[in-house]
Amino acid sequence: MLKVATHCHSTYSDGEFTLPELREMFLKSGFNMVFMTDHAEWFDDASIKAYVEECEKLSDNDFAFVAGLEFECERKMHILGYGVTELATTTNPQEVIKHIDKNDGLSVIAHPGDSMFDWIESFDVLPFGIEVWNSKYDGPIAPRPRTFRLLNRLQARNSDMKAFYGTDLHWKNQYRGLVNQLSCSPNPADALTALRGGKYTAVHNDGLTLPSNGVLDNELMMKFDELNSKYQRKQQLFKRMKKVAGSVGRNLPKPVKSRLRKLFS
Repeated sequence: MLKVATHCHSTYSDGEFTLPELREMFLKSGFNMVFMTDHAEWFDDASIKAYVEECEKLSDNDFAFVAGLEFECERKMHILGYGVTELATTTNPQEVIKHIDKNDGLSVIAHPGDSMFDWIESFDVLPFGIEVWNSKYDGPIAPRPRTFRLLNRLQARNSDMKAFYGTDLHWKNQYRGLVNQLSCSPNPADALTALRGGKYTAVHNDGLTLPSNGVLDNELMMKFDELNSKYQRKQQLFKRMKKVAGSVGRNLPKPVKSRLRKLFS
């Protein structure tokens, strides 16, 4: 069983970690593999080549990077291309999904906003999966149940669609307690095959285990709804406090901001 992080960014785009720093940090935490998804718009032909080569250079029998991209599409929709490093020439989300599929990757709509749900359901071309819990956007406590319900509705059209659970790692002090366990060998090709076949579960640091098909019972969905709503209310209060502080021409002192982040997380 592999311990794996998905949806991670490095200094090749807007992350704070270099690839060597990511390797060192994740190895110390017992991870076997990281699926990288640096932002496609940051790359040109030379830098994408360097990115792929460095991911390969830093991979060995103990730890592996799987290079991939995150594509920004129309209406700021983001689509992850796990295992894909070919840049796209379009921002149409359905064409980007086709591009990822053509290059043998896994297309996953990342952290879809509520306003995008109807649009996604109108697509003729569906992605391989939906990121139902992004611990950066949804918070580290609980996901939004409505994103699981979106996936379940889409599964009525394509039963093979999968639930994805991502860290969306950018910052050095970011929460990293949502991980994936894959049932496969520590080989990038085998790991992609395991994701494609749904041979994985997500594990939260409180011991909660979530399935690759994203099918949850109503009791757990209700619990998630309560926890996520509470977390979002705290976040909105924190944002309002920051806005008030900025409106009077002051920034909150760093010690105060640190205490508030702990309070509202």
